[in-house]
Amino acid sequence: MTHRTDRPATWLVTGASRGLGLHLVRALLAAGHHVAATTRSTDRLLGALGETDTTNLLPLQVQLTDQADVTRAVEETTARFGRIDVVVNNAGYGYLGAVEETTDADVRAMFDVQVNGTWNVLRAVLPVMRAARSGHVINVSSVLGLVSFPGWGLYCAAKYALEGLTESLAAEVADHGIAVTIVEPGYFDTDFLTSNSLALPETTTDAYPAIREMVTAHQAMPGTQLGDPAQAAAAFITIAERSDGPLRQQLGSDSSGFAAAKVEALRADVSAGRALAESTDRVR
Repeated sequence: MTHRTDRPATWLVTGASRGLGLHLVRALLAAGHHVAATTRSTDRLLGALGETDTTNLLPLQVQLTDQADVTRAVEETTARFGRIDVVVNNAGYGYLGAVEETTDADVRAMFDVQVNGTWNVLRAVLPVMRAARSGHVINVSSVLGLVSFPGWGLYCAAKYALEGLTESLAAEVADHGIAVTIVEPGYFDTDFLTSNSLALPETTTDAYPAIREMVTAHQAMPGTQLGDPAQAAAAFITIAERSDGPLRQQLGSDSSGFAAAKVEALRADVSAGRALAESTDRVR
C-alpha cells in the first residue's frame, strides 16, 4: 500500500472536466475522497458534475503548460487537504492525421500538454510525496502508447514519450515509498472522439484516403465504444489502493488484446534480428 486507506485519500486529477477524468472525479467524491481537480474551466467542471456533492472538491483552473500555475495548484491542494496521496495525470487530447499533414505547431502543442504538462505536475508534486514517503502517481497513457496505427502518429509519439518518462520515474522514486502506474485505456464511451477532444490537421492531402476513411469512422463511433467509463473510474481506485499491481495496466479488453499482440510481434522481431544484432559485437 502506497498510502493509508484508513482515511479519505487526497487525489489530484488533471483533465477533470471531460472523459475519464470527469468520471473519476465523480467516483472519488461519491466514495468520500478529497479531490483537487484541474481544468481549463472550473465552470465547465462544476456544470458537468451537476448535482454531485462537491463538499470535498477543490476545483482548480490551471494551465498545465505553466509551471508556476501548476505549482500554485499543488500548494492550494496541500493547504486545503494537508497532503496529496494520488496524482492522476489525465489531461490530453487526440489527433488524427497523417505524419506528413502534421505541422510543427501541432507537434509542439501535443507534446506541451501530454509530456511537458505532465512533467510540470511531477516536478510540483513529487517533493510533497517524498516528504511523506508515500504516494501513487498514475500517468494515463493509451493502448496507443504501446501499439501504433496509421493516422495516429502524433498521438502515439506523445504517449510513447509519456511511457518512457514513466518507466524511468518508477525506478527513481521506488525508494521513496512512491508507486507509479501507467494506465493504457482502449476505446471508452466518452467524448474523446468528438470535436471537443479530437484534433484534425488544418490541411490534408489526397495521398492518404485510408486515413480520411478512418477519420469518418472515428467521428461516427461515439456511443458505440466497448469500454464503460464508470468501470474505468472504479479501476483507477483499485489501482491506487493496491501495492502489488503491474507497472502497466491496460483498461478494456481491446487494449489488453492489442498489448498481447504487440508483445508477440516484438518477440518475433527480436528473434528474427538476433543474428545480425550479435554480428555487430567487437570480435575479441
